[in-house]
Parts: sequence; C-alpha cells; structure tokens
Amino acid sequence: MNVSISKFILPSLFVLAVSMQATAQSRRDTDSKKPTTVTKRTVTTNINRGVATTKRVPRSTVTYKKASRKVVAVRNVPNKRVVNHSGQNYYYANNTYYTQSRGRYIVIAPKVGFRVKVLPTNYRRVHFNNNNYYNVNGIFYTQTNNEYEVVDPEIGTVVYELPEDYEKVTLDGQTYYEYANILYEKIQIEGTRAYEVVGIIEMN
Repeated sequence: MNVSISKFILPSLFVLAVSMQATAQSRRDTDSKKPTTVTKRTVTTNINRGVATTKRVPRSTVTYKKASRKVVAVRNVPNKRVVNHSGQNYYYANNTYYTQSRGRYIVIAPKVGFRVKVLPTNYRRVHFNNNNYYNVNGIFYTQTNNEYEVVDPEIGTVVYELPEDYEKVTLDGQTYYEYANILYEKIQIEGTRAYEVVGIIEMN
C-alpha cells in the first residue's frame, strides 16, 4: 500500500511544482511589460498662489531693497538705430537700448514688443514648454519671422545666471530678484544654483 501511495503522491507533487514555476514565470513576464514611470522634478515657489495663475504682480506690492537705481546716461550713442515702439522713438546700439531725455541718452531695459533683426552674439538659448527663448543679459526674445521680439518669459522658465545689476526685492516677506520687471526666485537644481521666473511686475 505504501508503494501505491508513493506512486500517486510523487507525480502529483511534480505536477504541482511545474505548475507553480510556470505561474511565477508568467508573473515575471507580465511585470517586465509594465511601463516605467518617470517622475519629473517640480520646483515650487513661495508665491505660486498668486503669480502662477495671474502672472502679474502689482508694483505696489513689491518692496525694493534699494531706494533708487543708478541711472546710466551718455551724451552720444554712435551708430545707433531708431526703434519705434507704440509711437515713441528709442535707440539701439552695442546691444543696449536707450531713451532720450534733456540731450542725453539714458540706458533702459527694452520694452516688450521691441524687435531687432540680429541677436547680440552673447545670447543663450532657453528651452521651456516646447518654446525657444533667446536670453541676452536678462532680456528674453522669441523669433518672429525674420526678427527677434522682446517678450515676457513664461512662469517656470529657469536661467542659471542674472545680469550684474539685478535688484533684490521683497514680497510677502520673501526675498526675490528682479531684472527688467521679471521676478525670479533662487532655487537649486541638482546642486546647481538657478533662478526661476515666478512673476512679472506690472508697472502702474
């Protein structure tokens, strides 16, 4: 009788073991076909609650650390080109924009809508949200036909350096950086210092 039990049990155990191995292999094959999930890094800012949706920050809510900004003026601008914007003449030469007042040319940050035919040689490409920007000393351009137009960058655009004459500002008790009415927050990306666009200051 013991022989009969052995003849029945041993084959059954063998069939069960083969079945379990096949099931485990099937599970491994199924798992290997699952898509890999890639987690994207998201940078959060302290003023997302107001800026990310409206994009604009009222000038009256921003406090500059310095009471005034140094005004750079010159008597002459050789080889200048006239840039007409909204019915007013401005001047462009040596990668710098000017307005004229009392016989002097005053350096200004270019207004949104200014266009040039050739970018300065020191531009940097910035890619964000499938859009290409050209950053020149803190000014953002996009290509429009055969010209390059000054634009406001999108919220979330990241650059790795600011112009030397940026200004520190406070908003809701937090410190930010401003240049040409563009508001930045200092962040870290993989251990590297960077600056993320978090708003555009609206001049009243």
